[in-house]
Amino acid sequence: MRIVNTDEIERAVYRAARHAGVNLTTSCRAALESAYESEDDEAAKFALGTLIDNSNVAVEKCMPVCQDTGMAVVILEIGNEVFLEGKPVCEAVNSGVRAAYSDGYFRKSVCDPITRKNTADNTPAAIHTEIVSGDKITLTFMPKGFGSENMSALYMLKPAQGVEGIIDAIVETVKKAGSRPCPPVYVGVGIGGTFDGCAYLAKKALTREIGSRSQRDDIAQIEEEALKRINNLNIGCQGFHGKTTALGVSCEWAPTHIAGLPVAVNIQCHCVRCVKEVL
Repeated sequence: MRIVNTDEIERAVYRAARHAGVNLTTSCRAALESAYESEDDEAAKFALGTLIDNSNVAVEKCMPVCQDTGMAVVILEIGNEVFLEGKPVCEAVNSGVRAAYSDGYFRKSVCDPITRKNTADNTPAAIHTEIVSGDKITLTFMPKGFGSENMSALYMLKPAQGVEGIIDAIVETVKKAGSRPCPPVYVGVGIGGTFDGCAYLAKKALTREIGSRSQRDDIAQIEEEALKRINNLNIGCQGFHGKTTALGVSCEWAPTHIAGLPVAVNIQCHCVRCVKEVL
């Protein structure tokens, strides 16, 4: 048994939030640069270049890479041999978010859904916990902007719709979104599970490196075909057309009921910000 004080989690959340607010992921930066090099359309190439320049300035000036510094999404994979002591884990996470958003001068965007009154500190975070084997804690922090979040969708398909139905749902979601989620987008997909679990799978898919592929061949084929069809939509960077509407498609899956085929599509804008740390 390993004892971990939740103050460690608070400090890790703070570090992750400060870094993620300013820096794109390495795989996102590489994908944007690759898209820029391969683009022939003049307007799309200019837009891609501007996105890359913006990300460089953010790092140089230590300023938010996007004005929407997002709602904090935190995934904690806690080993079954870990004993947590100290303040409740949700309190620790929110304390870390609160301090990071204040010290980083990040925009506070969380509000009551009815009154729309801002909580003024970007809490509470969206916290997900999983119990896994081992004596470590893997913390994933992802600030999720809502220009892209609002373009996401959940489908309860019929089992007979199968793989084609899944791909159609993914492509249709991106097509309907058009330029609104600030493409080129990163598409996270959940397949199977339940109504709520499927949406979490789609969110978790966005924490993968862009360009990674599922270990299941059939799921990897869905990722590849969906990406191909999306990039044939000719929406392009910021809606200026061109070759790259999506930087990548990542799918996570779970067993589901014989009567259902849930599919969730979570859209992420070009500004992919995600930090993982093992405690």
